[in-house]
Amino acid sequence: MQVLKDKVIFITGGSRGIGLECAHKYKKAGARVVIISNDPKSLDKCRKDYPEPHHLILCDISVASDVEHAIAETLNKYGRIDVIHNNAGIAHPSKPIHETTDEEWTALFNVNLKGVYHTTKFGIEALKVTQGCVLNTSSLVGEIGQEDHAAYAATKGAINALTKSMALDYAKYKIRVNAVAPAGVWTEMLEEWEKERQDNGGTRSYLDGIHALGYCPEGDVVADVCVFLVSAQARFITGVIMPVSGGAELGYRRIDQKKDNNEKINMTT
Repeated sequence: MQVLKDKVIFITGGSRGIGLECAHKYKKAGARVVIISNDPKSLDKCRKDYPEPHHLILCDISVASDVEHAIAETLNKYGRIDVIHNNAGIAHPSKPIHETTDEEWTALFNVNLKGVYHTTKFGIEALKVTQGCVLNTSSLVGEIGQEDHAAYAATKGAINALTKSMALDYAKYKIRVNAVAPAGVWTEMLEEWEKERQDNGGTRSYLDGIHALGYCPEGDVVADVCVFLVSAQARFITGVIMPVSGGAELGYRRIDQKKDNNEKINMTT
C-alpha cells in the first residue's frame, strides 16, 4: 500500500544516514522524493537509485539563497510540495559548552535551527496550497540532555519548542507540524566513529544497553515512523515530538560491563 503515492517530499540531509533511510521509505511508499544535501559525493551515490521522477539538489540549508532556489526548483519541476522534512543536522563538537568556540556554536545553530527557518520561510506558501505538513528530525537529547554535547542538545531542545509553536501557527492552514526524536541510531557516521575509536565493541555494547528494548537500531526504524507521521494516517496528529527511542528515556537502566580485571561495575544512563 503506497500511503504517499504521488506526494512531493522535500527532505534535507537526505543523502546519508537517517535521511537516506527516510528517502528510501518515502520512495517505497510512492512519493516523489527531492533529496537536498550539501555533500556532492553522497548525492552522486544516490543518483542511480533516484532517477526520474525523483530529484536531487545540492544545497546548503544554512544559506538562505540556496534554500530559496531549491524550493523554487522543486516547485518548477513538480508544481507542488506536500511535505518538508527538516532532517539535516550536525552534532559536533563533542565538548562542554565552555570549550565550544563561537564558530562551532554558530555552525550548529545555523544548520540545525536556521535551516528549519529557511525551509519554512520559502516553502510555507506551497504547503498552504497542499495543506501539507512539516516534519523535523529532533533527538531524545533535546529532552534529557547529553554529556559533552550541550550546544547540540540546545539546538534539539529548540527544535522541539519550535515544532510545537509552528504547529499552532500553521494549524489554521491545515498544515501539521511534528518532530521525530530518536535516541541512538546506527548510521554510517557512527560506524566510522566506532572504528576510529578501536574500542573492540564497547561503543556498540553501550548503545545497545541504553535502550530498554536491548539494541541500538538502524535508521529504518526511524524512517518507518516518519512515513506514518507525514501520511494521512497521522492526519489528526500535530505538535507532537515522537520518541523513537526503544524506551531509552524510561528511567535508569543498569548496564553491566566488565573491567579488564573482570570486576563488574554498574553504570546508569
